[in-house]
Amino acid sequence: MSNLVFVLDTKKQPLDPIPPGQARRLLNDGKAAVFRRYPFTIILKYAVPKRKTQPHQLKIDPGSKTTGLAIIQGNKVVWGAQLQHRGQQIKNDIESRRAIRRNRRNRKTRYRKPKFLNRIRCKGWLAPSLESRIENILTWVNRLRRFVPISGISQELVKFDTQKMQNLEISGVEYQQGELAGYEVREYLLEKWNRKCAYCGVADTKLEVEHIQPRSKGGSDRISNLTLACHGCNQAKGNQDIRDFLNKKPELLKRILAQAKQPLKDAASVNSTRWALFNKLNESGLPVEIGTGGRTKYNRTRLELAKTHWLDAACVGDIEALQLVTNQPLLIAAKGWGSRQMCTTNKYGFPVKHKTRCKTFFGFQTGDMVRAILPTGKFAGIHVGRLTVRESGVFEMRTAKGKISPVRHKYCKSIHCNDGYMYSFSTNVQ
Repeated sequence: MSNLVFVLDTKKQPLDPIPPGQARRLLNDGKAAVFRRYPFTIILKYAVPKRKTQPHQLKIDPGSKTTGLAIIQGNKVVWGAQLQHRGQQIKNDIESRRAIRRNRRNRKTRYRKPKFLNRIRCKGWLAPSLESRIENILTWVNRLRRFVPISGISQELVKFDTQKMQNLEISGVEYQQGELAGYEVREYLLEKWNRKCAYCGVADTKLEVEHIQPRSKGGSDRISNLTLACHGCNQAKGNQDIRDFLNKKPELLKRILAQAKQPLKDAASVNSTRWALFNKLNESGLPVEIGTGGRTKYNRTRLELAKTHWLDAACVGDIEALQLVTNQPLLIAAKGWGSRQMCTTNKYGFPVKHKTRCKTFFGFQTGDMVRAILPTGKFAGIHVGRLTVRESGVFEMRTAKGKISPVRHKYCKSIHCNDGYMYSFSTNVQ
């Protein structure tokens, strides 16, 4: 089962989504044309005088790295998507640019006095890596409203308690000096350790909270001392020190200790953006319903649904039952619009190569989604992905399975112009 097809009338007014078979018949009969490939939308060639639509609820499960989106019609999940953010890439790009500028400034301003720090941040300022998450979600909220008659929005207003995550037994005055309250440590551990046993890597089984340094040997309940283990590994380790338990697996030991000390960056990013996103959604003019992470998990467990971002989004808020009309979500990865940098630099910050001012070559530009039929070579076959163009006409393509190169322009057929995102479909059908 794939997502339902979005439909616009000839005046570009959204109608109720229809099944793919019905959309195919309209296209074959010449009564409609393809309006957009991702998400797949058709436009009718005739007007609909009495346009009657059913209410649709857009549900959002915001995340640090991936946000789940789902459209609900009554109790039917008619469309789902997972939006992958690029906050870490933005952070790395800014840090790289800052380092180059600092080195260059120090070389050229040896006798200049330091610049006075007069930069003022406005109220509600967010780091660019966090701001991009909000803008990505708002972009898709506004985009979906143009294709579907959305009548309301549901947002999971999750709240992460970093105090409890650091110390389960914190209370009283010590806790009052903190900032947050009410976070489920088990759910955080599931996300942190990718829902797998840290020792054997088994998934899809019952996992237990495991102390890396046993409490009998001075270990604490801090989140940095907790991991997940299956019952067998938990019993095999017992109260051994992890270095004794994994003395024959030094690489696994190193990875677990490093992962255990990871900062609470994901929790902090969601805490920083949750209210900013809620206020932006309120400005859309649609009623906004909020739900908690505990309610989402309860709904998903009660309905026996798989743990995925788009199904988490479908379970946000107050629901009685859900019927999955689709089980193949659209995977959306934010890629940005490219860089305005007109030259590339070496590691010392000096220009080594100037870029051409032309963005389009042989009718294609970087970011276009194309379908390439390669007749020979290592990657012979049919591929769909996002292009990186060159003046020579020998391109590169990024697909869901990896990089394809070389791809000559004569084998490419455009299916979706660059809009800052890359699209694919899930290969693991739930």
